[in-house]
Amino acid sequence: MLKIYNTLTRQKDEFKPIDKNIVRMYSCGPTVYNYAHIGNLRTYIFTDLIRRALQITGHKIKGVMNITDVGHLMEDSDDGEDKMAVAAKAQKKTPLEIADYYTKVFFEDLKKLNIQTPEIVAKATDHIDEMIDFVKALLDKGYAYETSDGIYFDVSKFEKYGNLSGKKLDEQVAGARIAVDTEKRSPEDFALWKKAEKGHIMQWESPWGMGYPGWHIECSAMSKKYLGEVFDIHSGGVDHIPIHHENEIAQNEALADKQTVNYWMHAEFMLVDGGKMSKSLGNTYTIKDLEDRGYDALDFRYFCLNAHYRKKLNFTFEGMDMAKTARARLNAALLEHKESSNKTDPKIIKEYEDKFIAAVEDDVNAPLALGILFTAIKEPKSKDIYELALRFDKFLALSFDKIKKEQEDAIPEEIIALANSRAEAKKARDFKKADAIRDEIDAKGYSILDTREGYTIKKKV
Repeated sequence: MLKIYNTLTRQKDEFKPIDKNIVRMYSCGPTVYNYAHIGNLRTYIFTDLIRRALQITGHKIKGVMNITDVGHLMEDSDDGEDKMAVAAKAQKKTPLEIADYYTKVFFEDLKKLNIQTPEIVAKATDHIDEMIDFVKALLDKGYAYETSDGIYFDVSKFEKYGNLSGKKLDEQVAGARIAVDTEKRSPEDFALWKKAEKGHIMQWESPWGMGYPGWHIECSAMSKKYLGEVFDIHSGGVDHIPIHHENEIAQNEALADKQTVNYWMHAEFMLVDGGKMSKSLGNTYTIKDLEDRGYDALDFRYFCLNAHYRKKLNFTFEGMDMAKTARARLNAALLEHKESSNKTDPKIIKEYEDKFIAAVEDDVNAPLALGILFTAIKEPKSKDIYELALRFDKFLALSFDKIKKEQEDAIPEEIIALANSRAEAKKARDFKKADAIRDEIDAKGYSILDTREGYTIKKKV
């Protein structure tokens, strides 16, 4: 029985799909004005784990992910320029060229990370008509109003505003910045449609003149088109809870007069060296940045699997070194199992399978599932253990089926043996011998880094 943590109810709920034959799921996708950084990608790995958890527990999926190529302003308060327009001006390209390039790179990154592509990928600019119709319907129902610069959602008309974040409207208004737009009825009212200023490079005809959609209306319009008024799961990052997803709920339920999403799931933040990730600090690393430092994209996926999605994950290069070494050891052990002709008692295999499925069903617990695999590979060498790992890999997605090719670049057993000998020498306080072994490892093209947990080995780039 699959249980998942529902942000809306603040507890683990048993998953019960609306339609037993298909799970309908919407995932917030990227704003394609720049490269996706590792914090973004952690969220997409989380979404992938949800999909895989559903699949290995017997569900079929109709998944939708948006591509935001218009309407995501620089400020959540509906102020500032469109991120796509800013990037287009800076790079002297059209918004379409910017969107096409970064969308292509985004999906290349997903492929490297073994993240499944959802069944439907929906570009915002392909759904302007649906957004306009949605806004018109909200106006007709009295949930929206027009000002000189756009159409705004009247948050005071929606009594359930704040249920997702747990922050009620009066608290949010008290903590809000004073609105620059004096025509807004409340600082918390948000733009459904913005009227374009002269020279704005992204604009469409609408009943309110030339303009462009607000960010939040995009997801509401596209999820409704492809999944219907009510669907099972909506996923994203925790940063979306207080504004973007709260606003989606307001739009959706104002139109439908009922709850439209049964389960809201969110991945926690990724930190870098214990602090916030930001461009000003120069620590918004991309997959290419990791590859340039000698890591494989799957080393990063493995790194992410070691923390539950609802826990903050602290990224460090020391942690990446450990992930790379651990994955190499895992692959080396699985290769030995793969090449063995021995058998394992089917009862033992069944016990591991049951424990693994139980971990997956317990709110998509990837660290626990990974730990069960590590226990399994300690069994006597057997082809059955390798085949068990292949079944586990339908969830973990670490490419165990390509393990022979991976092993060509893995840490050689000779180097691992030397590192173990060095550790023993250090334990015996024979530091002269330990230093000599370090020099030998160095001469063979590898570096060894001592950590509080032991050591990590890295091939020199």
